[in-house]
Amino acid sequence: MNAFSKTWFVIINPTSGNGSCKKKWPKIKQLLELYGFDFEYAFTAYSKHSVDLVQTAIKNHYKNIISIGGDGTLHNIVNGIFSQNLIPTAQINVGVIPIGTGNDWVKTHAIPNAIECAIKIIKNGYVKQQDVGKIAFLNANKLPVFFNNFAGVGFDGHVVSRVENYKLFGALAYLFGALTSIFSYKNFNSKIYINSEELSGNTFMVSIGVCLFSGGGMRLTSKANPFDGLLDVSIVKPVRFFDIIQHIRNLFNGRIDNIKKVNCLKTNNIKIEFNDNNSPLIQADGELIGSGNIEINILNNCFSFYSLKD
Repeated sequence: MNAFSKTWFVIINPTSGNGSCKKKWPKIKQLLELYGFDFEYAFTAYSKHSVDLVQTAIKNHYKNIISIGGDGTLHNIVNGIFSQNLIPTAQINVGVIPIGTGNDWVKTHAIPNAIECAIKIIKNGYVKQQDVGKIAFLNANKLPVFFNNFAGVGFDGHVVSRVENYKLFGALAYLFGALTSIFSYKNFNSKIYINSEELSGNTFMVSIGVCLFSGGGMRLTSKANPFDGLLDVSIVKPVRFFDIIQHIRNLFNGRIDNIKKVNCLKTNNIKIEFNDNNSPLIQADGELIGSGNIEINILNNCFSFYSLKD
């Protein structure tokens, strides 16, 4: 056990939770000290600053990271870990104290929002490893993007581009954004290559889940399992506002596969090409990542995090 194995690097996003993260930090800092954590810390100062912070921490031999913020903060920490090659990703352990709008990733793993309870889980030192999705942009000079929870193409990306306006609604921000965005949204033409099949035509949305929840507790894929080495995919054909209202319960109860216009599949690879000049927006873990033809693969059991014991 090296000298750094008991040393922690804490990354705080002061804007998370509509700014509540900054207000709660003095109490969190006090609790970390009370529970005996030996740590350094830094606040994020700009978009994707967590990527730079975690990579600097890894260069300085930190292998234990604590994320204090929302799903976007964790997403950027994951991307910092997976875009470096100094240390194998599975050897870097991440603890999460969730203070965000949706806090969706923690729901799959039953990590509580209560700050002291989340700290106790990290302190107990039980580590699990889950899968991670990798998005490669085809025919574009872009770095790959990694996601630990959920990615969406089309309507999902459109909603994320507008959801900032609804963050005062907390976990329901995505739902309000979805209901108000459908009237301004345009479907897209696509070719989807999955499980040796080509599915083409007019498409409303493609959802790709590693974990169960997104959009403040919605379940836009039906059988996501972060440990099975597979992506859970929902391909949604064009729908109307009243289709969403009619099936709104199925968007939360894991039965999206009961909706006739939704095709649910499991795969370890999916490629999506767009026939339109204007390809739809793509989001990963609630963060907009651009647009363009993409290929998504699953990386098995490579993200280590502090969790409850089974």
